[in-house]
Amino acid sequence: MDTLWQFVTQYGYWAVVVGGLVEGETLLILAGFAARLGYLDLPAVMAVGAFMGAFSDVLLFSLGRWRGKQVLARWPKVLRYRRRFNRLVARWGMLVVVAMRFMYGMRWAGPILLGMSDMPWPRFLLFNLIGASLWGFLAAGAGWMFGAAAQAMLKDAQAMQGWLLGALVVLALCFAGWRAWRGRTNGVSG
Repeated sequence: MDTLWQFVTQYGYWAVVVGGLVEGETLLILAGFAARLGYLDLPAVMAVGAFMGAFSDVLLFSLGRWRGKQVLARWPKVLRYRRRFNRLVARWGMLVVVAMRFMYGMRWAGPILLGMSDMPWPRFLLFNLIGASLWGFLAAGAGWMFGAAAQAMLKDAQAMQGWLLGALVVLALCFAGWRAWRGRTNGVSG
């Protein structure tokens, strides 16, 4: 996690580009946290993450249209998802396009499988953009909110720091007094 944090703080929006293209949530959440700390701008993080997420899905959708059968031959695990995914699309329609980036295992496979379907390009583009925008907003927003919570906890900890230090000093003095008393009682009775 430290390496990813360093990647985000060192490369900023370029890290968000990479995160939107290949990995996703972790880098976008860290970028939202970085925005909270002032390294990046939150609306820019959300926009870049959403755009790159949508762009990667368009590339994968195109791959499904162009070479879907070869992809399934090379990665048979994706084939196992195909029937279930087609049933989801038949039942829920375009909501699946919006939700696929939130479904485990569908980040890469979903757009490829949709590309192999008869879904029209304009419909895919519209609902993919909606899903990517929602994803960018929620993931970066989660990082921002985590940052707010962490800052509040640290502020509270700083306010209580004097009290905690005082309590530790009192406990240490009590322990030292108890050990001295115990040493005298053991020495007297022996």
